[in-house]
Amino acid sequence: MTVDALSGAAGVLLSLVFAYVPKLNAKFAALQTDYKRLVMLAALAIVAGGAFGLACAGVLQDLFGLALTCDKGGALGLIRAFVFAVIANQGVYAILPEAGAVKEVKALQG
Repeated sequence: MTVDALSGAAGVLLSLVFAYVPKLNAKFAALQTDYKRLVMLAALAIVAGGAFGLACAGVLQDLFGLALTCDKGGALGLIRAFVFAVIANQGVYAILPEAGAVKEVKALQG
């Protein structure tokens, strides 16, 4: 598995979590569009930072065979992977069918 594939998978997973986890999906749907984007971006940044920390500790190498150096090159690779995660996240979230709770929240909003 490559770093780009792992980051894309993380982006897709976050989309699924915010779309289908009960109660979380309703709270997320109630947010204004700009706040939704910021929440998703912040969640992806936290995941990317955590992945970088795990990679520096050697955990990702042990689990997935991913080597990421803790230097400028590794940081640039992290930024690239973050961009792939954002692209995957937004693309998947936009095409997912809405859960019933999300439809109810949107109906109440207007």
